[in-house]
Amino acid sequence: MSPQLYDCSQFLSALGATQSEISELLTYNENTFNSSELSKYTFPLEAEPHVVAWERYSSQAQDLGVFKALRSALVQLQFPIQAGISQTDNYRVATRKGYLTEAMVEATGLELEKPEALQLIIHQSLAGKIPVIIAGCRADFVSLVQALTKRNEPEAITESMGATIVAGFNNWERIHHYRQEWTAKQSILPTEADWQAEFQRLKLQKNLYQDCFIILSRGNYSAVSAADIGIDEEEWLRLSLIIRLEHECCHYFTRRVFGAMGNNMLDELIADYQGIVAANNGRYRADWFLRFIGLEAFPNYRQGGRLQNYRGQPPLSEGAFKILQVLVKDAAQSLEELHIQNQGELNTPEFQAKLLTSLTSLTLVELAANRGI
Repeated sequence: MSPQLYDCSQFLSALGATQSEISELLTYNENTFNSSELSKYTFPLEAEPHVVAWERYSSQAQDLGVFKALRSALVQLQFPIQAGISQTDNYRVATRKGYLTEAMVEATGLELEKPEALQLIIHQSLAGKIPVIIAGCRADFVSLVQALTKRNEPEAITESMGATIVAGFNNWERIHHYRQEWTAKQSILPTEADWQAEFQRLKLQKNLYQDCFIILSRGNYSAVSAADIGIDEEEWLRLSLIIRLEHECCHYFTRRVFGAMGNNMLDELIADYQGIVAANNGRYRADWFLRFIGLEAFPNYRQGGRLQNYRGQPPLSEGAFKILQVLVKDAAQSLEELHIQNQGELNTPEFQAKLLTSLTSLTLVELAANRGI
């Protein structure tokens, strides 16, 4: 057993974990971030290639409106949310082969309650610019998530989900745009066979047709009310949107820089940290975070808090989950201390990235134990 693993085991044992719970928590505690190529980056990063297309959509939205511009570009928005639609031949050839939908009877279009309130922004983050779709209301957020991540099927979207990052999205509009530009460059009008040969080459370059973007809702962050936080309701809705945006941008950062975007409390702690600091004038609030996840009355846990969404696969046992609650509370407080110590330097992208990469080099147990900080 390595010294680091032994230290973690001892720490967990001191918290009252049994041997089986220690084994569960050590597996949960594994750090999946790959920092081997970190030195090659300068922050903020240059935008990924897909951002050019989304800037074009944003420009088109000035004349057409956001919903019409996005519906024209993203084929999934040309279909309704309907059970079984993903199994129809027309939907399959439209989303898998890029066939145009004008003559498809199923392509009646996505319906939104507040299409006029839909927003599209190109947000500058530490990991580069990223497109962000902001829904006008909760129902529209659900519809957009179902269309763009659930193949237009009416799958349930949990109430606790207020944002999602969509990665590896095959954008057929970019492929059609690429074909137009490629055709214009040829000295002789290419045949369909010529295009198919070029398309096979294109498929090997995923950055030329796969996108990454964020979808946000506008409600209270983590279903926490303005009264719970102690501020005006309108102001809390404004801050909630900032927290959601920066939270997802943190996941984008770890995905692009470390090649991982986990579903783990370490990831959530770091992402909420980024969001809280951005929304709270550069100050981190551990008490906000603990309320967001259901630990505001620690050692009591509030059922329905976000923490239960991150029990891992397979889910932690009840005993291990109780120890996780201690780890998360202690880690949040350690992070608050770390932030206060470095607050004077946190106004530059370079130092923000340095702190973020330092946090991702730790494990939840190390952060809770104040080790390696």
